[in-house]
Order: sequence, then structure tokens, then C-alpha cells
Amino acid sequence: MGTPVLEGPTVSVIIPARNEEASLGACLRSLTTQTGIPYEILVVDDGSTDNTRAIAQSFASVRVIDPGPLPEGWTGKNNAVTAGAHEAKGDWLLFTDADTVHRPGSLAKAVAEAKQQKADLLSYSPEQEVCGFWERAVMPVIFAELARKYPPSRMSDPASKLAAANGQYLLVSRKAYDAVGGHAAVASSLLEDVELARIIKAAGYRITFRYGGDAVRTRMYRSFQQLREGWTKNLALLFPSAIALALWSLIEFAAVIACLVFAASLVIAGDWRHALFYLIVPFLTVMRIATSHFSWSSNLLGILGLPIFAYLLLRSKLSYRIGKVSWKGRLYGGRTIAAGRLSRRGTVAGHS
Repeated sequence: MGTPVLEGPTVSVIIPARNEEASLGACLRSLTTQTGIPYEILVVDDGSTDNTRAIAQSFASVRVIDPGPLPEGWTGKNNAVTAGAHEAKGDWLLFTDADTVHRPGSLAKAVAEAKQQKADLLSYSPEQEVCGFWERAVMPVIFAELARKYPPSRMSDPASKLAAANGQYLLVSRKAYDAVGGHAAVASSLLEDVELARIIKAAGYRITFRYGGDAVRTRMYRSFQQLREGWTKNLALLFPSAIALALWSLIEFAAVIACLVFAASLVIAGDWRHALFYLIVPFLTVMRIATSHFSWSSNLLGILGLPIFAYLLLRSKLSYRIGKVSWKGRLYGGRTIAAGRLSRRGTVAGHS
């Protein structure tokens, strides 16, 4: 068994959970068996109406807390993690999602890495588990585009103004967190992980951000409806030029399909040499998608994900334009949407 403690923890693991019965059990089993470092686990039950609370309470070493009423202008997640941070006792705070699964020993290794890198914030982009056509086609395209726009090397470079974090695994020192005001400072942002990283780096603290498949994995969405809602919330903030990117994705898709058709017709005609020429564009597209750390079969399906990515970009842009974005059964608008637009501009000027 692991070494979760209620007094003197080095790390406080904070998990916001709203209707997470499908994944919370696996997450907590992976966390309660961590070794090599004293820690505590806090699950913040954010108004769940399923078995989330009962699952969390079934783990004796896990503290379950309530976030209290949602303040005006706050997002649910920011309210939840702020409540968790208020109760936390650790020198380090690990904010992680209920759909993550943590590899044995990863918690101690993450703290050691943060100290070795002299980082005040360490964030991992987890290994993404994908099942079914929609996830396997769309997720590699999105993560490849994220890797292109927000390269981890620049996020981790103190000389660069760009800053990024992934809220699925965000380890931050208590000192840096409190110094910038924590999640309360980004209370209205629907892209709170990015905004928190931005203000921490702007305050002079060091960030380390990398692909962390060796430490944590996750399955973000379990249906197309969840995938559509989740990326509608995020894409317009992550990609300020969403319309242009959507158009480019459609052009790239059309070019790839046209090249494949030409190549196939030449193969049928026995002209293999010229057929290979037309495979250059599809090859380059698949190789770009392959930077997203998915399987080769998913990378190939990513070709079919290009128009879906375009659709999600345009849907996200429209949702923010009309001021209605839904997530986890809550509809955000008004001040929260305005904060999201400010967050987007902050991303362009200085962020992931």
C-alpha cells in the first residue's frame, strides 16, 4: 500500500469531481497505492448526482470535501480546486482530473523532477487513451496541432514568454500558487490551467512542461457528445485564429484525399513511380499527426479527423461568439465568456 497521510504531507493531491463515477475508482486506486513520498488525497465533490461521492468515500485514506456554493462569475472547476487548495496541507499541490490513472511511483518521481528542474510548476500532458472511431480520428489531430502551436520546449524555457500547463496533471509549489492568488486569480477562466501557468511564469517562477506518458494516462471522453462538448469549451481559447485553422484543415483534408485518389488511379494503371509522388502529401500529413504520441493506426485515422477538427473549431468559435458554452451540466455566459476572451488574448501575448 502507499503512504497517504493526514499530517505533514509533502504533496496534496486535489481531484475535482463532478459526476465521475465511470473513472474515479480507477484514478483513486492508482493514487492510494503510490509510494516513496508522504501525501494526502482530497476529492472535491462538485455537486455530483451519481455515485461519485460514494466511490470517493469508499477509500479510507481519501478526504471528501464540498466546494460550497458557486460564486457568481466563477467556473465550477475553479471553485472546486480552490476549495481543495484551501484544505490542503502539502508543500506541493497536485491538481489532477478524475479520469486520470497514475503509474506506480509517479508521484514521488514528479516531485523529484520538479526539484531537479528547479521548477515551481511541473505539468505533464498524459498519454491519451482513445477508443472507437471518433476518439481515434479526432484526438491525434488536436494534440498534434497543440504540440505545433505550443511546443513544450518553449513552455519550459524561462527566456520565452509562452507558458502552458495541462490541468489533467498540474503539480505546483504551494509558495508559487499562493503568491499569484491560485485558481481564484483565474476564477472566471474556462482555460484555467493555461491561465494559471501564464500568471505563474509572468511572476518569475519556473515552469516545466512535457509529454508525461511515463507518469499518467487518461481517457478524456467516452462518447462523441462528450468529445464535442469538451473541445467546444476549449478550442476557441487554445487557437485564437480558429476560423483560419478550420479552413486550412479542410484544405489539407481535400488535398490528401485528392492525392490518394490520384495515387490509386496510377497504381491501377501500373504507374507506380508517379503514384509514389502523389503519396508525399498524405505522408507528410500523417507524420505531422504522429507528433501527438498516438498509435500509427490512430495517426492514419487522423486524416479523417481533419474535417471533424474543423467542425469543432467552428462550433467552439460560434459558441463563444454568442456567449453560450456548456460544460458538465452548467451553461457559462456573460462574465465567464468575457474572461475566456481575455484569456485567449493573454494566450497570444504570452502563453498554452
